[in-house]
Order: sequence, then structure tokens, then C-alpha cells
Amino acid sequence: MSDDWRMDRIGSALRGENPAVLRRLEAGFAVIGDVQFLPGYSVFLTDDADVQRLSDLPRARRLAFLSDMDELGEAVERACRRLDPAFRRVNLEILGNTDGFLHAHVWPRFEWEPADLVGRPVWLYPRERWSDEQFALGPQHDVLRDAIGTELDQLQAVHEW
Repeated sequence: MSDDWRMDRIGSALRGENPAVLRRLEAGFAVIGDVQFLPGYSVFLTDDADVQRLSDLPRARRLAFLSDMDELGEAVERACRRLDPAFRRVNLEILGNTDGFLHAHVWPRFEWEPADLVGRPVWLYPRERWSDEQFALGPQHDVLRDAIGTELDQLQAVHEW
């Protein structure tokens, strides 16, 4: 499969062609991030490419999006805490400055991060971290993908009662 799915992340997810998708949730897709310099980085994508802002959604759909974002955040937190004892917390962000569709970033944070960055926004990491092949999503992240997916499944089962 080529990287063409990156040009249409939502459409490719809807067609079942986005390999980064972890799970389909009520209001969109939980996906693992393209870069993993902070292992577990994930994104929650809306399932409607025409939606640019949270405020574009009707109230019920907006709440579903936020609830799913929270669920992905909790799944990342549980998986990262289990896999890395240096896990600290999860940061959730809805920005939309680069990609025009509604999405939320889920950033795990760790004690082993550089001292000058650990308490600051992840966007202050050097640009080379974002493009360095050693941090690119790949088969080496399968255990992490499975762990987040399993946590999502467990959270979904609890919330279905």
C-alpha cells in the first residue's frame, strides 16, 4: 500500500484503507500517529472531512467527538503506563493549524524527555524529530498499537453497559 492514504486520511479511513486506524469510534477514528518520538502518540479524526472546527458539529455530535477523544486519551494513558514506567501523563489538543479537518492530538509524556522540553508543548521539539526515520511509524510499533487497541476495546465494553 502506498502513502496515498496520507493525502486523504479521513476518506481512506472510511474506505478501510488507512493503515494507521486503530479503531472506529462513534464520532470518528482513533489512529496512531505517523511519528512516534513520544511512543503512543495518537490522533482522533472526525469521520466527516468537511468538518473543520469543533463548533461546526451539532451539540450532540460535538459531545460524542469529545467523549471519543477522551476515550482515546485514556487508552493511550493505560497502554503507555503499562509499557513504560516513566510515563507521566497525556496531553490532549485540538489545534487545526495545519490540517483543515477536525482532529485531536493525544500526546503521551514521559520522565525521560529532555529536561528543557518535558514540561513544555510537544511542538517545541526540534523539527528533525518529526522527520527522522527512526521515529517513523512502523512494524516496531505493533506492540504499542495492539496495547492501545486492547485498551480501547476494554473501554468500549465498559461504556456499552
